[in-house]
Amino acid sequence: MPFMSSVAAPPTLPPTRSSDPGIAPPWHTAIVIFALLGVSLLGAHFDLRSTFGMRGRLPKYLFVIVFEWATVAFIMWGLHRRDIRLSDVIGGRWTRGLYVLRDVGLGIAFILIFGGAVQVLTHLLNVAPPPSMLEMLPQTRFELIAWVFVSLTGGFCEEVIFRGYLQRQLSALTHSVVIGIVLQALVFGLAHGYQGWKLMSLIALYGACFGVLARWRRSLRPGIIGHALQDTAGGFLARFAG
Repeated sequence: MPFMSSVAAPPTLPPTRSSDPGIAPPWHTAIVIFALLGVSLLGAHFDLRSTFGMRGRLPKYLFVIVFEWATVAFIMWGLHRRDIRLSDVIGGRWTRGLYVLRDVGLGIAFILIFGGAVQVLTHLLNVAPPPSMLEMLPQTRFELIAWVFVSLTGGFCEEVIFRGYLQRQLSALTHSVVIGIVLQALVFGLAHGYQGWKLMSLIALYGACFGVLARWRRSLRPGIIGHALQDTAGGFLARFAG
């Protein structure tokens, strides 16, 4: 975008170096990955509503919100052990209104281009969403309101977890930025077990694109905005166009 070149880049974390000890202890990262994959496995094989006798979609929404914010809180505790703030991991600062517009524009452009490309691949590969995924989408007005909170949570928390924490930590542990991006994308795909392995593969590819965006911008802000907007839009489309 032409106007982007005239905007100075905000201050950010320095790039990962081969001598970088990481932003948290390795055991801390192992716990995060284990929790993500464990919940994904449960979501792929069990229905929380039938297991706990709950009805409707709201229990699942509440579980997602609580789990993702709890994971971010655990990550913040790990960061604190290395005297690192969450804001340092997020990167970038909105010291001017133009910075906000830039990141919003980048987020929207990203989901239009790369999100659109993933949708085209989904169509070309004839990948249909599984029933478990369709059952998550809101059907009532109240569920739609709750979905907005789920989307905002997903946009912020998932970018912090995967692109902010895991990508930087795995890059440090493997001494390779590329491997860090690939590994976090694989975990991102595997963390969506309820969507089936075909969609999980495409989600991993999409996660790699988000990782490149975060690395390029040295900030999670455009990805957070794009991620939240895309999830929110998906809920509205399911409610009014489904």
